[in-house]
Amino acid sequence: MPNVQLPPKESNLFKRILKCYEQKQYKNGLKFCKLILSNPKFAEHGETLAMKGLTLNCLGKKEEAYEFVRKGLRNDVKSHVCWHVYGLLQRSDKKYDEAIKCYRNALKLDKDNLQILRDLSLLQIQMRDLEGYRETRYQLLQLRPTQRASWIGYAIAYHLLKDYDMALKLLEEFRQTQQIPPNKIDYEYSELILYQNQVMREADLFQESLEHIETYEKQICDKLLVEEIKGEMLLKLGRLKEASEVFKNLIDRNAENWCYYEGLEKALQLSTLEERLQIYEEISKQHPRAISPRRLPLNLVPGEKFRELMDKFLRVNFSKGCPPLFTTLKSLYYNTEKISIIQELVTNYEASLKTCDFFSPYENGETEPPTTLLWVQYFLAQHFDKLGQYSLALDYINAAIASTPTLIELFYMKAKIYKHIGNLREAAKWMDEAQSLDTADRFINSKCAKYMLRANMIKEAEEMCSKFTREGTSAMENLNEMQCMWFQTECISAYQRLGRYGDALKKCHEVERHSPSKWTTGGKEPQMHPRGSPQQPSAGGHSAALSQADAV
Repeated sequence: MPNVQLPPKESNLFKRILKCYEQKQYKNGLKFCKLILSNPKFAEHGETLAMKGLTLNCLGKKEEAYEFVRKGLRNDVKSHVCWHVYGLLQRSDKKYDEAIKCYRNALKLDKDNLQILRDLSLLQIQMRDLEGYRETRYQLLQLRPTQRASWIGYAIAYHLLKDYDMALKLLEEFRQTQQIPPNKIDYEYSELILYQNQVMREADLFQESLEHIETYEKQICDKLLVEEIKGEMLLKLGRLKEASEVFKNLIDRNAENWCYYEGLEKALQLSTLEERLQIYEEISKQHPRAISPRRLPLNLVPGEKFRELMDKFLRVNFSKGCPPLFTTLKSLYYNTEKISIIQELVTNYEASLKTCDFFSPYENGETEPPTTLLWVQYFLAQHFDKLGQYSLALDYINAAIASTPTLIELFYMKAKIYKHIGNLREAAKWMDEAQSLDTADRFINSKCAKYMLRANMIKEAEEMCSKFTREGTSAMENLNEMQCMWFQTECISAYQRLGRYGDALKKCHEVERHSPSKWTTGGKEPQMHPRGSPQQPSAGGHSAALSQADAV
């Protein structure tokens, strides 16, 4: 059927269909489609049939959607709208190669359509067609040379193709067009400069990167990143004295960042263990409350020196009560010698604290508070759980719970031990006990639901999540609406273990309907242009502004 030009009344209805699609008012869109198609003169109007199919697809009626879109395309094969719609349909089914072909056919009929070019560029970068992506971004730059995203997108294409010279040339040309008033904070301009610098560093232009960051330092908002880049570039250039000063300043700013210590060691070119330990000791004196300068030497030293430093480290943290202490030391558990030293020290602490409230029976002075023994037992439970000695781990965690039955961390750890043993029902029971101590804590609520699902307690998990879901709807519906993927995937596994394959498959379809194609467009529905000049804003509510996916 040849292309039919709609009269004004039907043309306005078609624009309203586009607007309804963009605003996700799908049922209203179908009503307007019906008004056009009910007219015998336009019952076979290709673009309306295609838009009806696209709308039906959004309502989950996939088979009908394909039927209408294909019929619309047959009736108006020379319509860029029909080809674009067919491409959107293919993309929703993750048939990206087919969708790209459809977009290219649409561009043959309307080569300057901005929205089709943007959709095509998104799929090209999704499929790693970087050459094609560069060509498409060039077309967008020609059509919209004044827009920021046109320049950035084209520069990114060269960056991804590792043509750093061209990428830097484009970024610099664009930067020179930006009018930034003096003494004004402009975050987007700041990010542009930092992106330029990133490309320079990837191109191994270390001297240029350092000069660039020093030149535009005042216009960059992220002052911490500026110092980090300076330190990295000075190291690369061999200017070690200057680099060491930068890293010392960074440590003064954040004494817990391990990367700064690594940079400082490289800058100072420390060759012996004694020199390295001396540096950490000096920093520890300057920052007495910092953990990292006392923790990092434990990676370096063996034997008796390790015992001495570990003894000091453990005592301080047990005395003040540090729940994540085991997590801080867990990376040392690759070394059997260090494991045995830690075990010996902490078990001795526990025995001594029980008898005399000191870490050692030979000590004098102020006694340790009762909480110190609690944290020692908590640590030992984690220690033996890590080593797979679950009966000992349970003994220590039960002793801690007996002394302090109101601490969430203890019940959480007990549930974790039972999970490692393989007793998932018991693990869920104790995690439920933990969450009952603080029903307003969403983290522990989610953990409890996850443990229940692992124990195939689906109904109980749903009830647990209902404490934080919207009132008026079931928890399962609300979790699906929020695209709570961890809950749904755990549900699938639980249904599969129970042999309820139909329910598992249903959940799989729900996850699939979260539409990964939307993730590539920033979560927005693809937008359509009506007939007419693609450089004019559409009457369907689509302005010349870029979609979120096209913004940089």
